[in-house]
Amino acid sequence: MQRQFEDVLLGSIELFCLAAELESFTLAANAASVTPAAVSRTVARLETRLGVRLFVRTTRQIRLTDAGRRYFEQCRQALNQLADAEREATGQQTTPAGVLRISMPTPYGHYRVLPLLAEFRARYPGVTVEAHLSNRNIDFAEEGFDLAIRGRAPGDSGLIARKIEDAELVVVASPAYLRGAAKLKTPDDLVHHDCIQYALPSSGRNLPWLFKQDGEEAEMMTRGGYAASGDNLSGVTLARHDAGIFQTYRFIVDKDIADGTLKELLKPYGGCSRPFVLLYPHARHLSSRVRSFVDFLMGKLGS
Repeated sequence: MQRQFEDVLLGSIELFCLAAELESFTLAANAASVTPAAVSRTVARLETRLGVRLFVRTTRQIRLTDAGRRYFEQCRQALNQLADAEREATGQQTTPAGVLRISMPTPYGHYRVLPLLAEFRARYPGVTVEAHLSNRNIDFAEEGFDLAIRGRAPGDSGLIARKIEDAELVVVASPAYLRGAAKLKTPDDLVHHDCIQYALPSSGRNLPWLFKQDGEEAEMMTRGGYAASGDNLSGVTLARHDAGIFQTYRFIVDKDIADGTLKELLKPYGGCSRPFVLLYPHARHLSSRVRSFVDFLMGKLGS
């Protein structure tokens, strides 16, 4: 195999990542037991090699450029993989360690995953978890994520997709809204109601509601004077404050239904669900921290 990198390049990348994490050449120098000038020269050599500027420098601080941020995320991921390989080779890989970066939708993160992380870290204290809550699609390679949770698997053969669970859907509204509203016995009656709309972040289209009728699952488009996008929780908040009827996940509104803040509607037509999927890139040797989290999450939530 032909060599592509100089002997000093790996050390230069480690210093660059240290400076990016600490946002300071001086702090990076102290951590690495070198001089700030040495860190500055190292970064300058990297910038010359790459032909791009990695940092914006002022007299008081440094910050990554857009190109520097992309380079940092990929370098950090590569260094973590090298550390994993070394631990595995020396027999230390049985103890998961390192940074685990997870992207997940806002409602699923708040109600399903974040409440479990303390237990996960109690088992694996060597793992640092970075949880990023967002409903947008992410780029594993550019953004340096280890795992993502999404509502469906993308058509990407480069990713492994494992279904975590089918999350049940429910239709809810507040008692105050229902007191002044028309009767609601079947999904067809929704035409007389204010149905809170939720637009998919990926397409901007309103999400159809799902019902079971005559043993079959059917989609229904609804209408209303309120539209939410980007975060399913906004529709729940509107429903809690008497704005109308909303279809959402049971795990979000279970407590509201139990304490009477929201009332579950159209129960005979319920039982539909939408999946949540765990995604991660194909890898010949999955790091122990990723493998441990996948096993942990599937054990807790997997259907």
